Amino acid sequence: MFSPKLFCMSGSSFLFLKSIKCILSSSCHGQNTISNTQLAAQYISKPQKQLCETVLKHFDRQYSEELGEQWWNARDVLLNPLSWQYGVLLNRFSDLTNLKQCLAELGYTNLLQQTHPESHSQTADIPLQCFIHPDPVRIPTQSHHTGWLKQYYLLNAASLLPVLALNVQEGENVLDLCAAPGGKSLAILQTATPGLLHCNEVDQHRHDWLLKTLESYVPPSLRHLLSVTLQDGRSIGTMQPGAYDKVLVDAPCSNDRSWLYTPDTHRGEMWLKERTQLPLLQKELLCSALAAVRPGGIVVYSTCTMSRAENQSVVEEVLASYPGVELQEMEQQFIDSLSDHFCFAHLHPSVGQLVIPQKGKTWGPMYVSQLKKIY
Repeated sequence: MFSPKLFCMSGSSFLFLKSIKCILSSSCHGQNTISNTQLAAQYISKPQKQLCETVLKHFDRQYSEELGEQWWNARDVLLNPLSWQYGVLLNRFSDLTNLKQCLAELGYTNLLQQTHPESHSQTADIPLQCFIHPDPVRIPTQSHHTGWLKQYYLLNAASLLPVLALNVQEGENVLDLCAAPGGKSLAILQTATPGLLHCNEVDQHRHDWLLKTLESYVPPSLRHLLSVTLQDGRSIGTMQPGAYDKVLVDAPCSNDRSWLYTPDTHRGEMWLKERTQLPLLQKELLCSALAAVRPGGIVVYSTCTMSRAENQSVVEEVLASYPGVELQEMEQQFIDSLSDHFCFAHLHPSVGQLVIPQKGKTWGPMYVSQLKKIY
């Protein structure tokens, strides 16, 4: 038996979400608007983010040139954290009794609508389920308790795009090259049961965070399918050439959302200097991933920045220098199915998809590019 203090959805969904329903009472009665007062109440106990003007000025110069008018719309969202939306990724390994019904009563809908980028049918079966709300509301996170599996993971819903592009099938060997904090690894496990999921992270603190995430969501009966390592991802391709069917490179990047709120000006200036070194690291990681995947396998490269130097330019340089690799286009049908929720940037040339935050569609930034290793 679990301790009474632990939350179990069986028979207690209503109690768990009672306070949230009070905040969202208008949604429960068919209205989809929430007052600013109600929104502010959700964040009143949280410290306010401190904007770093140095980083903002740098972003204004760079992104106004690269994205034009779309940057100024994205800028409005990034400067207003109270407008940010949150996705609820369900954990299929936990007890979800009544959870989907409660989310629906609160105004949440399933983002994916059972579509898949590699399917010609709009009714393809996708175990992965992520619920989103039209308003910037956030249900509570669940605490970690040994021996109990959390039921959901809160995330930026656009971060599921790399996992969907990876299109993991049952029994495939998968490498998540830069896995912490673990949201995408968890999402991979929601889509299919791999033969092996190798989760790697080079930073000790983030590696420990990754382990705790997996412990919180994955049942002991499946943990033999997981390999969690603390290695420099740039070396894995050399050590394990052709060992994987699919590889995800969710590369370290200049995270636009967090960098705007750098704690102090000195730190912001230091990060902007480091930013110029990131493309080299990203290219090395992508090349390692291509070495680690088998011929015919897929590598997905992703970041959470809008920077052309870290996105399109990295992919273009790798395509030009790494033989036997082809760029894959994500199905337009799949992109269209998500366009009601995500705003896709107009990239020229098109070497991937970029989701940028916009009013009412605050998901992203998230860049995704899919590569196939021919030989």
